Amino acid sequence: MTIVLIIGLGIGFLMSMAIGANDVANSMATAVGAKAITPKQAVIIAGVLEFVGATFFGRQVTETIRKGIVNLEMLSDPKTVIIGSMAALIGATLWLIIATYFSWPVSTTHSIVGGMVGYGIAAGGFAVVNWNRVLMISLSWVISPLIGLLIAFIMFKLISATTLHGENLDKKVRIWIPIYLGLAFFTIGLSFIVKALHASITLKAILYAIIIGIVFALLSFIYVVVSSKKKYKDSNQYVESIFRKAQVVTSCYVALAHGANDVANAIGPVAAIYAAVVTGTVGAKAEIPRYILAMGGLGIAIGVAIWGSRVMKTVGKDITELNNSRGFAIDFATATTVLGASNLGMPISSTHTVVGSVMGVGFARGIGSVNLGIIKEIILSWFLTVPAAAGVGYLMFKVLQFFF
Repeated sequence: MTIVLIIGLGIGFLMSMAIGANDVANSMATAVGAKAITPKQAVIIAGVLEFVGATFFGRQVTETIRKGIVNLEMLSDPKTVIIGSMAALIGATLWLIIATYFSWPVSTTHSIVGGMVGYGIAAGGFAVVNWNRVLMISLSWVISPLIGLLIAFIMFKLISATTLHGENLDKKVRIWIPIYLGLAFFTIGLSFIVKALHASITLKAILYAIIIGIVFALLSFIYVVVSSKKKYKDSNQYVESIFRKAQVVTSCYVALAHGANDVANAIGPVAAIYAAVVTGTVGAKAEIPRYILAMGGLGIAIGVAIWGSRVMKTVGKDITELNNSRGFAIDFATATTVLGASNLGMPISSTHTVVGSVMGVGFARGIGSVNLGIIKEIILSWFLTVPAAAGVGYLMFKVLQFFF
């Protein structure tokens, strides 16, 4: 059983590497595309923050199992759950490797869900799978990008109208940039409290987030007032320089939050294996040691460093041309959408959200600004994710079952 646990940990580590390679685009692609940071800086920053988020803020509970994709009560044999969890991880990992090779930004959550669906069908038939939950997750293919697109479209239009064009730009910048940054950091603060610290949205949490937003609004107002724009050619260049600094911070937050949350996609099934091996029982929740979370965080960081640039280029450069104000609008839309969806209990995809947000900024500048060919490829990859991972998960369950 020790060997079985080591194998499970190894497969989970490979899955976490695949997550890092594909999902780094969620946090750093827009900052790289807008030239706020270099690709090398993005890899270092994302690697460190993903590791910290996973290790110190990662969920101690099996996220994917708890969402009830597979009815474990119908699979009471620990050996079946061990084999199935390994098969699900392999199915998700192989699909993520394929998607990353083709530079497709896909959902790691949908990938592991697909793997679990495949193993559930192989182990106990269609009745074992919670199809209502799978349907809800599938709806996020449409919901996530549309909400992100709408918010990013509106935010960029507002930024453009209030700080980039018109008369009295100096006065507008002093008023509107602190407001935008205050709103952004209110969202970031509340999102960190909810997603990284795993707290509920209470009046106390909202008050803390309001304080964070006000502090950043005041700091940005002071910076705008005291900093000189003489070294810049025009007001637009000055505004972009302010958004560049803000975008680095927002991108760092997204990386930290991603490590805290999406490490569960790799470590969740590992936790099920761990519980079955250590206790000999099958449970809907499984507490796991922090070193396993750290292993997942390390895998994500290595995946970012080895292969993260491929998908980062697709999201940050190939869909539409980005600058710092556009990147800020995308980060704001993504954080706001994911936070709102989490509060409503919607199984939303952060990958789909950020792609939709990039599209929203592109459409705000005109449909000709968006590479529709790339969009078609990405959407096709989204529809393939669950069935592709499910198919591999099904086959791997049968293979592992034979050997075990």
